[in-house]
Amino acid sequence: MRSDDRDAAYLWDMADAARTALELAGAYDLPRYLGDRVMQLAIERLVEIIGEAARRVSEGFRQAHPEVPWRSIIAQRHVLAHEYGEIKQERMWRLVTEALPKLLAVLAPLAPSDD
Repeated sequence: MRSDDRDAAYLWDMADAARTALELAGAYDLPRYLGDRVMQLAIERLVEIIGEAARRVSEGFRQAHPEVPWRSIIAQRHVLAHEYGEIKQERMWRLVTEALPKLLAVLAPLAPSDD
């Protein structure tokens, strides 16, 4: 698989996981989210997928697209994967409700669509 094909696949994975997280969270508010451990785990996993896919995007593509906050996305993945005892659910909620819509807007012209 060519590098640009791999990048496209990883970008699609990022966008798909972000859309799924937003869809799941759409029926929630913060208090309900904080009371639902299963939802928290689902959101954490989706954010981890976004970070893992971002980590695998080629360095050249990342450098060509500084509008994507690659470092913070990858850093969040590391926190989820390695420091799970320190996860702040209020921060996860803000990430889903505030950061993921912005990320999707940035990814839209870069990621292949579902069509």
